[in-house]
Amino acid sequence: MTEMMGLPVIQLRGLRLACICGALPEEQDRRQPYEFDVDIVADVGAVTSDNLDDTIDYGAVLARIEAVTAGESFQLFERMATRVAEAILEDRRIDAVTIEVRKLRPPVPQDIASSGIRLTVEA
Repeated sequence: MTEMMGLPVIQLRGLRLACICGALPEEQDRRQPYEFDVDIVADVGAVTSDNLDDTIDYGAVLARIEAVTAGESFQLFERMATRVAEAILEDRRIDAVTIEVRKLRPPVPQDIASSGIRLTVEA
């Protein structure tokens, strides 16, 4: 955990999911690989127990991300990142979330590893 806004940050790195997201018609026909990094700002630094209920269950966070990307389709990864952030912020204990989304196979002729966006949404 690092700190952001003076509070601990739970970091989730390299979540790979197949999503329907893209502005081109063929991108709406098939799932494509995306990678997500998530920073969750929550006041969990003072947790003195060893009980999962006293912190943010990142398994539940990952399930929310997967539910959004499996159940919805997008044209823009900016919108997908915003929806993922909204779903994560349904947990009222979370103060802010930063989502980084990378499209791993952008449909461009140049040799590029990924395209993406990073955005922060506060509760």
